[in-house]
Amino acid sequence: MYDEEQHPEHGPLAGFTVGVTAARRAEELGALLQRRGATVLHAPALRIVPLADDGELLAATKEIIDQVPDVVVATTAIGFRGWVEAADGWGLGEQLLGRLSGVRLLARGPKVKGAIRAAGLTEEWSPSSESLAEVLDRLLEEGVDGDRVAVQLHGEPLPGFVESLRAAGAEVVPVPVYRWMPPEDLSPLDRLLDAAVTRGVDALTFTSAPAAASLLSRAEDRGLLDDLLAALAHDVLPACVGPVTAIPLQARGVDTVQPERFRLGPLVQLLCQELPARARSLPIAGHRVEIRGHAVLVDGDLKPVPPAGMSLLRALARRPGWVVPRADLLRALPGAGRDEHAVETAMARLRTALGAPKLIQTVVKRGYRLALDPAADAKYADA
Repeated sequence: MYDEEQHPEHGPLAGFTVGVTAARRAEELGALLQRRGATVLHAPALRIVPLADDGELLAATKEIIDQVPDVVVATTAIGFRGWVEAADGWGLGEQLLGRLSGVRLLARGPKVKGAIRAAGLTEEWSPSSESLAEVLDRLLEEGVDGDRVAVQLHGEPLPGFVESLRAAGAEVVPVPVYRWMPPEDLSPLDRLLDAAVTRGVDALTFTSAPAAASLLSRAEDRGLLDDLLAALAHDVLPACVGPVTAIPLQARGVDTVQPERFRLGPLVQLLCQELPARARSLPIAGHRVEIRGHAVLVDGDLKPVPPAGMSLLRALARRPGWVVPRADLLRALPGAGRDEHAVETAMARLRTALGAPKLIQTVVKRGYRLALDPAADAKYADA
């Protein structure tokens, strides 16, 4: 297995391709992934549309000024700042801040706390976990029956949050500061979707529930939803920054991985653990070979491999040590048609890329096999 300490020139994500669906902080997430060796494919699954001129936000603001809530929940820093700025633009800023100064103000995390304090207000409480679920638990534990609770939304109605408050007897006033909309240019998202369906990415990252919902919606529009769900179930790792983000995927039966702390850094660290653990590692011809997304580690040395070569290598690795007929390898080559010469050409390039020709043996008139080490033959033959 790959050892980062023995081979510090390669990060733990070397050889893997990770898709990034974020609209905000995408550059930060991409940089974290690239520093650990990943190839990043970025396609924002949505765009943020401020509602400063929107009647819905204006109506909610006036309602809060006219009938002060008992509790206000601020969920995002950008959303809270946008709300105050919009109120200023309508000439209602001072009135809004005056009302908010007299209510119980809960902040989802430190960035929201910073936005609240920058507005001259003070939050009553904020969870160390930055989890909206913990905010909900606290409100339900204290009891909200008969209370008016204003909730600053972050793009779409928060699944389960508003419903749980209402079920507990609260009157909920949604404050929609901005909306998530599909990107104006869908071509990058379509390329990412195609890459996921064809297993051209090893993981997809999601930092918001709307982004996950947008990707699923686009897949459905293109008739690719079943293909995407199959890829996420078996070959492409869906990694979410937290449980709320995972809800649209879980609603489709997709199991996701999430870090214990709902931040970008822990999300990247989780990928550094999960993706290498999913790589296939084999003892072949005296070498340790680890098959990653678009590259192979041969004794810890990173060997980029063309897509056709990776298709052949994966076909051979499904039955290591066994002869795989040329016809089967031809079927594994995308777009190769019926020309078995394509197998020979791709195989030659694969051997060159690996830099160790003896890893793959030619079995005359039959096909090819991985030269599995004798000690491992029995193990894989019985598998």
